[in-house]
Amino acid sequence: MRMHGEVTTVDAPTTQTEPDDFDSFWADTIAETRSMPLDVTLTPRPTRLTQIDVYEVRFRGFAGTPICAWLRVPHGATAPLPGMVQFFGYGNGRGHALRDLRWAAAGYAHLVVDARGQGHGDTDDDHADGGPSAGGFLTRGLRSPYDYYYRRVFADAVRAVDALRSIDLVDPGRVGVVGASQGGGIGLAIAGLVPDLAVSVIQAPFLCELNRAATLSREHPYSLLTQYLADRRGDAATALNTLRYFDGVNHAKRATAPALLSTGMLDGIAPPESVLPAFSAYGGAKTVILWPYNGHEAGGDLDEENGLDFAARHISARGRLPASADSLR
Repeated sequence: MRMHGEVTTVDAPTTQTEPDDFDSFWADTIAETRSMPLDVTLTPRPTRLTQIDVYEVRFRGFAGTPICAWLRVPHGATAPLPGMVQFFGYGNGRGHALRDLRWAAAGYAHLVVDARGQGHGDTDDDHADGGPSAGGFLTRGLRSPYDYYYRRVFADAVRAVDALRSIDLVDPGRVGVVGASQGGGIGLAIAGLVPDLAVSVIQAPFLCELNRAATLSREHPYSLLTQYLADRRGDAATALNTLRYFDGVNHAKRATAPALLSTGMLDGIAPPESVLPAFSAYGGAKTVILWPYNGHEAGGDLDEENGLDFAARHISARGRLPASADSLR
């Protein structure tokens, strides 16, 4: 199937640098998080759906915090299913149990995860950040990478992959990640932190080229970072150093899963000048699709269609997409 949109190569070098201890910081963070029991639980969620089954999922993320998610699978499916992990955009958690049924309808075990503390979710962020912020998740804990909000979220995201792989219905070798905006930024982090993902589908990712984002975008949520740096002039160097540990560019360098990347060239929220360096830096095989006349919505439904096709082709290289499946753990 031919991809929708302008498929192209991108040469957009990054201006972001990575800390010398980037790898050890994340290795220690993930090891610390994984030192606690995963404690995955699945509870059937009754719905009126006849072709998709929904489960309430709980697992333990960073510092043992219980993380909420939805698992959607084809009705009556038997193992082994391929799986996809997804986070949504800034300010969003997992949302309603019936939100976004496409991946399950296409034959996947689809795990949709809360970004802790964010709206439309059910997971609290039970960590004290300390220090000032500009009133949003993007600026919580910027005085130290150890206290920064997205350290907890990225660790939760790695645990989400662990949780999905632990479910008997799922083939752990055929698990990938999908996300747009904040979900795309988290997806890039997962792709860099989990070395054996099957595929990654990333649309208009947030959290890239963070050393420049405050000057490239005046839209929310980057405007929070602009406000923080404007209010706390003396803290700018410390804040920008913290952000280097979370920049999608630095995580993309370490990613190896085949990736489909897309962005709208008129995006004012996550401008292409912030996004394309991550695409260029991505360490695995990649396809880049540009939407010349679109903003943050990028290709919209056409991106969704492209993603389903791209994932199926790469998942099928590891094993068939089953027509049906048998037991949840």
